[in-house]
Amino acid sequence: MEHKKRVKKTSQPDFLGQALTAAGTAIAAPSLLNQATITKDASQSNPGEMSVKLTVNGEQQTLDLEPRVTLLDALRDRLGLVGSKKGCDHGQCGACTVLIDGERVYSCLALAVMQEDKAIVTIEGLAKGDTLHPVQAAFIDNDGFQCGYCTPGQICASVALLDEIKRGCASVVTPDLACPPQLAELSEAEIKERLSGNLCRCSAYNGIVAAIQEVIGQKPPSPAAAVMVNEPQEMLT
Repeated sequence: MEHKKRVKKTSQPDFLGQALTAAGTAIAAPSLLNQATITKDASQSNPGEMSVKLTVNGEQQTLDLEPRVTLLDALRDRLGLVGSKKGCDHGQCGACTVLIDGERVYSCLALAVMQEDKAIVTIEGLAKGDTLHPVQAAFIDNDGFQCGYCTPGQICASVALLDEIKRGCASVVTPDLACPPQLAELSEAEIKERLSGNLCRCSAYNGIVAAIQEVIGQKPPSPAAAVMVNEPQEMLT
């Protein structure tokens, strides 16, 4: 007896369903593959990064950074030290000033990867516990605080200024370059010139000058302004 092979008939709805399933698989497969690749890459470090060891406020920090990352961004975004402010981000306002090996530096212009084996001090590292740095205390006593945005840079620059004088550094207004000023004889013009790289529209500059004068042992002027008023001549007659 001859058996006829039964041919399974496929209805039109079944055929369309199988076709759509196959097409969906073909479309979804690359997407799932890409998703798996992205997840795998995310678990790995960026190949463009390099390990950098920074000594900040006496503590060593190891960061994976791209070579283009500025010291300011590393301090703020990676270490949470937000005292140094990003003002102009072009090295013009001084709000990001920090100390590197005792010298003032605009951290927005300094690459983090170039600061290995250097001692970095930010505004957070000036105080010793609850004891303020003498410059910080003098800023409070003489109302040298501005809006708070530029003050950290002003204080760091003032600390560096004192160290520069101790090292015998001259400035543009120093009369005799062979005989730089000493702290006790530091003039108001010298202080203003040496802090001219730190700008702020709050204009507490007189209080800042007075704070430095107090730290170096000079008697700062009274914070009360002396106003001289001359009556117009026509009102006197």
